[in-house]
Amino acid sequence: MLPILRSSAVRQAIPRANAIQTRGLLNSVLYGSEQAKKEGELEIQQYSRLIGRGKYIHGFEVHHVKADKVEDYKKAAEEHYHGLLADPDLHVKLTGSWEVTIRATEAALRPYLVSRNQQLCQEFAFLPSSPPREQGGVFELRSYTLQPGSLLEWENVWRRGIEARKQFVKPVGAWFSQVGRLHEVHHLWQYPMVRVALAAALAASVVAIPNGKVLERAENSTTSTPLPSTTSISSTPVPTGTLPDDYFIKGNTPRTWSQALALAAKFIAPMSIEEKAALATGVGFGSSRCVGNIIDQPKYKFPGLCLQDSPLGVRLTDRVSAFTAGINAAATWDRDLIRARGVALGEEFRGKGVNVALGPAMNLARVAAGGRNWESFGADPYLSGEAAYETIIGIQSTGVQAWYVSSICSGFSINDDHTTNSAKHYINNEQEIKRDASSSDVDDRAQHELYAHPFLRSVAAGVASFMVNGTYVCENDKLLNGILKTEFGFPGYVMSDWWATHSTESANRGLDMEMPGGLGWGIPATSAWFGGNLTQWVKDKRIPEARLTDMATRIIAGWYLTGQEKGYPAVNFNTPTIDSGPLNLHVDVQGDHYKGIREMGAASTILLKNTKGVLPLKKPVSLVAIGSDAAPPLRGPNGFTDRAGVDGTLAMAWGSGTSEFPYLISPLEALQARAKQDHTSISWHTLDWDTEGAKTRAANKDVAIVFINSDSGEGYLTVDGNRGDRNNLTAWNNGDNLVKEVASVNSNTVVVVHSVGPIIMEPWIENPNITAVVWAGLPGQESGNALVDVLYGAVNPSAKLPYTIAKQRTDYGTEVLYATGDGIPHIPYSEGLFIDYRHFDKNNITPRFEFGFGLSYTTFGYANLRVSKSAKASTGSEASGWE
Repeated sequence: MLPILRSSAVRQAIPRANAIQTRGLLNSVLYGSEQAKKEGELEIQQYSRLIGRGKYIHGFEVHHVKADKVEDYKKAAEEHYHGLLADPDLHVKLTGSWEVTIRATEAALRPYLVSRNQQLCQEFAFLPSSPPREQGGVFELRSYTLQPGSLLEWENVWRRGIEARKQFVKPVGAWFSQVGRLHEVHHLWQYPMVRVALAAALAASVVAIPNGKVLERAENSTTSTPLPSTTSISSTPVPTGTLPDDYFIKGNTPRTWSQALALAAKFIAPMSIEEKAALATGVGFGSSRCVGNIIDQPKYKFPGLCLQDSPLGVRLTDRVSAFTAGINAAATWDRDLIRARGVALGEEFRGKGVNVALGPAMNLARVAAGGRNWESFGADPYLSGEAAYETIIGIQSTGVQAWYVSSICSGFSINDDHTTNSAKHYINNEQEIKRDASSSDVDDRAQHELYAHPFLRSVAAGVASFMVNGTYVCENDKLLNGILKTEFGFPGYVMSDWWATHSTESANRGLDMEMPGGLGWGIPATSAWFGGNLTQWVKDKRIPEARLTDMATRIIAGWYLTGQEKGYPAVNFNTPTIDSGPLNLHVDVQGDHYKGIREMGAASTILLKNTKGVLPLKKPVSLVAIGSDAAPPLRGPNGFTDRAGVDGTLAMAWGSGTSEFPYLISPLEALQARAKQDHTSISWHTLDWDTEGAKTRAANKDVAIVFINSDSGEGYLTVDGNRGDRNNLTAWNNGDNLVKEVASVNSNTVVVVHSVGPIIMEPWIENPNITAVVWAGLPGQESGNALVDVLYGAVNPSAKLPYTIAKQRTDYGTEVLYATGDGIPHIPYSEGLFIDYRHFDKNNITPRFEFGFGLSYTTFGYANLRVSKSAKASTGSEASGWE
């Protein structure tokens, strides 16, 4: 779709002039000619005044191009519009920041169009068109269809919201239709901080741009080259100039992106095609010490790169910490704690010699049963974005590259007039089942306002790399070059998930690094899609060498950004042999991180119910702990592969997003220590299905604490029939019955929940004998100590739910698609913006516990409240009526 705006006094049928290809089409359209800028007409003229005298009108046209004619249309349109720009006899004026006119559809363009609509518009006087004050950024055109007769009301309401919006978005112009589609309103905004330039203003004559083309820099010029063929004619123009370092956080890395890219460009300059291709290709799984490895190049004093899981700690090695889960970090709603967790994670990765930490994760909890929700930060884009932001700043402050690890998804993109349907790994993977062969069908607004926001915040935090997966996603030009690199201005590198690359063509589409190398498990890197194939494709000119240079530059820039080129520790562990072997040096990197883990475990514990003042506990005479979730795991904390199983307390879920427990303090162990201190008589019963035995133990005790859990994880492992995603939202191991039976004999029953996400508590939540409910989530290695800190009042609970707990599963409105078979299922995101609490609010559904709910031990009292009537009536409308 191509929108064109023009301002004309006289419409004439003048033959098309020859095209003059002296500048990019959109640069001319959006910024105007150099002559007009010098004359100052764009800077001073307010066309609304001229419109008021009836002299000028504005034409607005939208062309819908046939799907198979896009490239032909772009060529024809560029020639046509340049001809109009060069025509000295065409009586037109520049409107705001445009210098293009369009008459009735030319015969040369008709073969390419599906439809065209045309309107003649006037400006709103309170927002006259003005030229963009700087190059670059993203332009957003919004169009509204008003109810007949409501234009003045719209103007009055909207005008009041303009000033607030102008604080962070720059207005370009606003128009209302006079001829054509009546009752339509259009306005254009510029987001100047979301940039598309990649390189700094280097002394060299060329700089890299997101799509891998090469842009020649002219002295004292802001004119861009014509748009590359990979960019839509209505896409954001690619300007020259410096990378906007003010967009990224200051102080969390030794260098800015501009400095890192400059150093990387110099580093890459002497490299051969083969050497640059080696930077973009893993050496093969199991061929080196980490889960992912880039080979060293001694000729350039480059030691290679080590990439290692996970968001919870260093995976597949020993003498490391097992941190609280991402969902617990979100439950603290505490920036300082979340950043401190990131620092501690980074210190351990660095201590082990890991260059790239495969974390954090930030997919939204769109479906309550999503298998990997616990790795991320909940159901709200703002909360998730800020938690990701603080985590990345923390990790990269230690010199470790933070890699956003998204859960895995693959599929294809479909476009129609209303929605964009796609399966995008780094944005739309909210379930595990069929994650490698599904299409997530998401509309554009929900994509940007919900699912993409945490990624944008991670870019702002300076994240060094992103991860994608799937045959189609790794080749998705719009996703990688369009949204991530251009719209978000991401200057780092995009990496595939393990064995997710399925073509060498992926390099042209925005993929910068293939991991782990090799076409599958156990296949050497000599057969990779990149590597030798990438080298040959460049030599055959199927991939421009400039694109390969761009890939290598991005990768080395992350190395320089975090200061890893000098004094960085060497890898001192070996993934294939965790416990033994000459390559495992057993370096202890834990430090005193257990203190922070315990602190966050307590700070993330949510008090959901507390009646009769049962909590905090006050040296009870007798106490009983009920349920296997209270006890130490029978096989030890690491008894199941990648934690895919639980036979004791749940402190971490399963999958590649886990780490090795150095130890695990269970609730029962911590309660026994406290009972010893308080001289409390403690007993326990850990057989979940023996409810009669549980009742016998619980009867006549001062306090009965029942422990229940619910687990999930990554889809390559199945636990009790759960293929990653949970089959239900009930407590595991007979949990609901256990709670009800104990409450039937003890009027002071406390329930503690360790869970990856919401569970339905309706069978017992309103039982008056259940006096307290404590939500502990996945607290990590200090689980029991953190819980006891809250139960006994050493810590006043302050955590809040990062998602909604419903009364019944169907209340959520979204569901896992439990697809089977070999086809590619479509996952409809038909709810749009309305996930989790938004859905509950929209549909007036009462949850059991709302998003953001959480009690404390503090008692609040209010007295002598007064409300006085203001003498002056308020004016205006509520904020929802604004732009």
